[in-house]
Order: sequence, then C-alpha cells, then structure tokens
Amino acid sequence: MQELLEHWDRWQIVDVRSPGEFHAGHIPGAINIPLFTDDERARVGTLYTQNSPEEAFREGLQIAGQRMQGLVDEARPLRHIAGKELLVHCWRGGQRSKAVSWLYNFSGTPCIRLDGGYKGFRTALHSYFKDFRFELRILGGCTGAGKTEILNILSEKGEQVLDLEKLANHKGSAFGSIGEESQPTSEQFENNIFLSCLNFATDRPVWIENESRSIGRAHLPEGLWNAMKKSVLYTIDVDKEIRLQRALRYYSEPVNIDLLKEAFEKIHKRLGGLDYSLAMNALETGDLATAGSIALKYYDKAYLFQLNSWPSHNIKFLDACNDVEEIANRLLRI
Repeated sequence: MQELLEHWDRWQIVDVRSPGEFHAGHIPGAINIPLFTDDERARVGTLYTQNSPEEAFREGLQIAGQRMQGLVDEARPLRHIAGKELLVHCWRGGQRSKAVSWLYNFSGTPCIRLDGGYKGFRTALHSYFKDFRFELRILGGCTGAGKTEILNILSEKGEQVLDLEKLANHKGSAFGSIGEESQPTSEQFENNIFLSCLNFATDRPVWIENESRSIGRAHLPEGLWNAMKKSVLYTIDVDKEIRLQRALRYYSEPVNIDLLKEAFEKIHKRLGGLDYSLAMNALETGDLATAGSIALKYYDKAYLFQLNSWPSHNIKFLDACNDVEEIANRLLRI
C-alpha cells in the first residue's frame, strides 16, 4: 500500500469489484473491470454464508470461467499506457483479485496485485486524516465574495490549494448543485480529498475555503473538519452589489428558473414566508436581481452566525476590497 501512495503515477489501477461497490467508492483513477455483476456477487456471498465456502467457490468459478476472455480483452489496451504498471485489487486483496491477476499474467498482461485491496486503501485514508498534519489557512467571506476565484489565483501563484467545492461538484449552498455534475458519494469525496492531499508538501500551508461539514450530500473527513475548526480564518469584505452580480453570474448563466425555485424551496422555512414569496414572485417575473438579493441577505446572516462561533483569536479580517487579484496578493503578504 505504501508503494502505491508514494509512487501514485507509477500505476494504472484495475478494480475488479462489482459496479455497485465501485460506485460507492473507489481509488481515484481506477478503472472498473468487474469479475462479478452486483447480482452475481450477492449470489456468491449468499452461498458462502448460508451454504458453504466450497459451494460459493464453485459458483464463482463458473461465473468467472464464462468471462475470462472478456476480462483479458478489457485489460489488454492498458498495457500500452506509457510508463504505467497494472495494479489489480478487489475488496481485501482476496480471491477475486488473485484470480484476475493470475489470468492477466498468464495471458501476457503483466500486473501486480494490491495487497490489502480497497479496504487497505481506506484504512490508510482513515489513519492519514486521524493524524492530519497540515497547516490550514481558511478563506472566508459572504456569498459572492469571490473566494473560488481567489483560491484559483493563489494556486496559479504556486500556493497549495484544496478546492473542496470542485471535488464535491457542489458550491456548498441550497443553490450549490446548479450547473454542476452529479456529486460523488461521501466515501468517494473522501478518497478524492485524500489523493489531493498526497500531492501537497507537509511543510507548506494549504489554502482551503470555509465550508460546512457537509457540501451538498458529501461529508468532509472528520480529521480534516477538526483541523479546519482549529485553523486561522481569513475573512474578506466585498461590496454587496459586487457580490450580487457575481452570484447572479454563478447561478443564472444559463438561467434555469425551475432549479432556482427548487433551491428557494429548500430554504423556505428558514427564509421566512414573506421573503420566500417575494423571491418566488421575482423569479416568476424574471427579476433575478431581487431574488438574488433575498438569497444574499439570508446567506449573509448565516455567515455572520458562523463567524460568531469561530474562536475570535483565530479570525483575521481583511480590509474591504473588490478586486480578487488584490485580495490574493494581500493574503500572500500576511
């Protein structure tokens, strides 16, 4: 496992677990070439627990025997990925990966089996975040302050940046799924964060946007979340009209009124009946600025509440500034 984590670019990973297992969470960059379908895996597992390991083995052997040629054909093109070695795994590095790695090697597609399998990878992940050692610098500010743009500029200037919203495919609010691809599972989100962190130098700080424990449906690893809560928060002040125009650009290009209505519906109770009605009426008439202003008022209150719960000695306020490049430069000078 250590060889995988320390020399990530060396490997093309082949995950032979079922499609359902792969979807729930997989090693980033892995290709799924399943030995069993989800139904077949369930059938073999039932035979193992209710009948006997021998009967389960015979059933698995019969299924795999019919699929051998297809398994070889799917893996053969992977031999030509420049500089990559094939690394095969299943859940624990057990019978499935043993069988497939034997088949690949026998058929002329050299590969290595990952000892410990995906379970070993997840064990390494949990240990990593339990002993999370980075100095985090949290970038905060009200909705529309340009935090994502600032983080991108910091990254371009050579800073280490962990873009959680990009990894989660979500902007972190009731409106956050608009314009984004489907979210990964929480398990896959953790895997993606883990891989990103492995590329960072531990002796340099990591910039990260201020987020809640959950970003949409994806949850942060507990160790990372605990480290964030203990870190310094740099909060930026940006003119409300600038923030409104930026928010409108985020969520209304191209505009989808139905999705915007759904987002307001999610915060209906917390928004209050009057503001909810005003926002929905504004959307009906195409008055996006009024609807956006109502949403901003709600999220500004939410941010101030969060700010008041942050340890005051760990908050650094930046003077008001509307230029994201200048804000990034100020952060670098601190």
